[in-house]
Amino acid sequence: MNNIIKNIISAIAFILIQCLILNNINFLNSINPLLYIYIIVYFPIINNRIIFILFSFLYGLSIDIFTDSAAVHAAACVTLAYFRPIFLKLIFGMTYIHQVVKFKNIDLKQNLFYISSLTLFHHFILFFIEVFDSSKLILVFEKAIFTSIFTILLIVLLNLFLKNK
Repeated sequence: MNNIIKNIISAIAFILIQCLILNNINFLNSINPLLYIYIIVYFPIINNRIIFILFSFLYGLSIDIFTDSAAVHAAACVTLAYFRPIFLKLIFGMTYIHQVVKFKNIDLKQNLFYISSLTLFHHFILFFIEVFDSSKLILVFEKAIFTSIFTILLIVLLNLFLKNK
């Protein structure tokens, strides 16, 4: 029960940080770090995927409500939550299959690969849904890559900060 309350408070904090602070930061007029995916990336591994996908939908929808976007964040979060087990299996292999992945215990290289993969995947889905025009695929890739760089940097810095605490 204590972990559930802790996760809910963390999710609310990330929603507020994203909507009140990070959405007002625009690098080069179009790059906006999307730190809110931290919660989905590091959500505890649970056997009930339906609960995780529902949580991700509500989490993304709350970002959409605050940012007045047309459920693009909800769709990207649900897609990320749905495919996260595949990424976990590919990156962590047997450790994930036996449900013993502890995110605080994995090495930096593996963690960076995990963060980068999920962030790029999420951002590509988000911007593709946002643009929804295959003729602008280059724009989607550019935006996804550059935004991912800033998001990955923030996630790594946050991990370093939380590890030292």
